[in-house]
Amino acid sequence: MDTLLKTPNNLEFLNPYHGFAVKASTFRSVKHQKFGSRKFCETLGRSVCVKGSSSALLELVPETKKENLDFELPMYDPSKGVVVDLAVVGGGPAGLAVAQQVSEAGLSVCSIDPNPKLIWPNNYGVWVDEFEAMDLLDCLDATWSGAAVYIDDNTTKDLNRPYGRVNRKQLKSKMMQKCIMNGVKFHQAKVIKVIHEESKSMLICNDGITIQATVVLDATGFSRSLVQYDKPYNPGYQVAYGILAEVEEHPFDVNKMVFMDWRDSHLKNNTDLKERNSRIPTFLYAMPFSSNRIFLEETSLVARPGLRIDDIQERMVARLNHLGIKVKSIEEDEHCLIPMGGPLPVLPQRVVGIGGTAGMVHPSTGYMVARTLAAAPVVANAIIQYLGSERSHSGNELSTAVWKDLWPIERRRQREFFCFGMDILLKLDLPATRRFFDAFFDLEPRYWHGFLSSRLFLPELIVFGLSLFSHASNTSRLEIMTKGTVPLVNMINNLLQDKE
Repeated sequence: MDTLLKTPNNLEFLNPYHGFAVKASTFRSVKHQKFGSRKFCETLGRSVCVKGSSSALLELVPETKKENLDFELPMYDPSKGVVVDLAVVGGGPAGLAVAQQVSEAGLSVCSIDPNPKLIWPNNYGVWVDEFEAMDLLDCLDATWSGAAVYIDDNTTKDLNRPYGRVNRKQLKSKMMQKCIMNGVKFHQAKVIKVIHEESKSMLICNDGITIQATVVLDATGFSRSLVQYDKPYNPGYQVAYGILAEVEEHPFDVNKMVFMDWRDSHLKNNTDLKERNSRIPTFLYAMPFSSNRIFLEETSLVARPGLRIDDIQERMVARLNHLGIKVKSIEEDEHCLIPMGGPLPVLPQRVVGIGGTAGMVHPSTGYMVARTLAAAPVVANAIIQYLGSERSHSGNELSTAVWKDLWPIERRRQREFFCFGMDILLKLDLPATRRFFDAFFDLEPRYWHGFLSSRLFLPELIVFGLSLFSHASNTSRLEIMTKGTVPLVNMINNLLQDKE
């Protein structure tokens, strides 16, 4: 839904995805049977035509092009054997933001990533006010004055909150240039092991190089390669398939993005798809750049296990056919798998985390980019503070202090409430989901703004929940009570057990 945090190539999930452990990189190799003629489709019926159209759509997808920044990076020199103050593992937005801010304080930083100059392949969408607060408006390449939510064929919500798409190249260039200016060194490799000593850690890379650092920050996303977990990992999954396409035309207002389109009239003649969508619904998320260029993404908000990507593609093609959207060419496509909720990592632990590896994905929405960029100063300031001139803290004491600042009890309680929301959403079918969001977007803007942007804390979230319940229809209230009782009890128990 956000703009989602897309899964990096070769990222392995050891959790069930329709019953199997899968690698995200395999999503691009999903095979669709090709049907040679229109007549063959008509003979087999409408549902097969949809599959045939899905295959035809995928044939328009170009080969993946990897675009790199075109400036030189100052590389880490292992021959000097220097112990850097901070080693950042992972070159995504969150990791670079921390590297930039820690290095601004005069501390030595090494950023380790297999492809440090690679421009992020993800389409990030954000609320404009979130990027404005971080002075990043120059990193948006398109904005819309508001957004639309289609509840059904008869109900539309107009959201008066500007939305924007992140210019990935501009954002990474800006952050990298500041890092270079501050003296950050880069190392192109993958960290395969970390050995901790009392005052430093040794990061062993797959190229045989060992980098020594006082603090290690894991910013590798959902791979959780360094940060440790001690509880069963049982998240929900947001799954989406998106295309940036040239089309003949589309029916959407170019001044508004489509935040959610829950309509299912495109499935009325396909009983099988309609039944599947009724049980586990998907919605369309769309960013229209012009009358014939648009980003389209079919999204399963959250499910456990996650929907199959070919199921989502099939639903998307049926929707586009119904809307009369004829795709002429595809610039790029995206396969998204976002773990949502689940336990937090062990708190504290020697390796510090940020982003997906630290459990920072919004459990109810999948949002993370703005949240982690906003959290970067918290992590950076904690590292700067505890790496002061006296350097009196041991490695464990320092990381404990940083984790405490990243996940104070207020944030842990907030996340527990968001997980409660996710557990309810997991149980809602399409009619119930529609009723839920009909009430959600009828709330005062400060409530739904705050919920989506992680700005509400537990006392405000309780008021939010009561307000949502009062705005809901009687049917929706009954659904929330029957499906939310067990999650509510679990949330209360977890809140009572979590102490400072």
